[in-house]
Amino acid sequence: MKKFIWVSSLILVLVLGIFFWWKFYFVFGEGVKAGSLNYFVKKGVIFKTYEGRMVQEGFQSPTSGALQSNEFRFSVTDPEVAAILERNSGKHLELRYQEFNGMLPWRGTSEFVVTQVINASESAETDGGTLPVDR
Repeated sequence: MKKFIWVSSLILVLVLGIFFWWKFYFVFGEGVKAGSLNYFVKKGVIFKTYEGRMVQEGFQSPTSGALQSNEFRFSVTDPEVAAILERNSGKHLELRYQEFNGMLPWRGTSEFVVTQVINASESAETDGGTLPVDR
């Protein structure tokens, strides 16, 4: 009976460990997103984390008949990447990110974690020619 309890406990701990790793440390997806950096802050009560929001071109509609800007909310764990983002607020950025299955409080409030800034350039200026204005 002792052997059964010991083996069952070992299997339970192993299964829970694998689930925890899959939920919080397994990289579910990787990619690149581009857009204008809307804001970037360091905040938190217990764990101070870097959080940001980037507005991408185009619109999305969660409900029919409504328009909403396409936003990418993300967290940053690397202080060097955070310093680059702080210096480039309002610019057009290309960001490399990793997507996790769950979020951890010390990693940020998003399942998306930016790992690299690929490119930072000034936002495209328009001459007003593309705006729907009556002349």
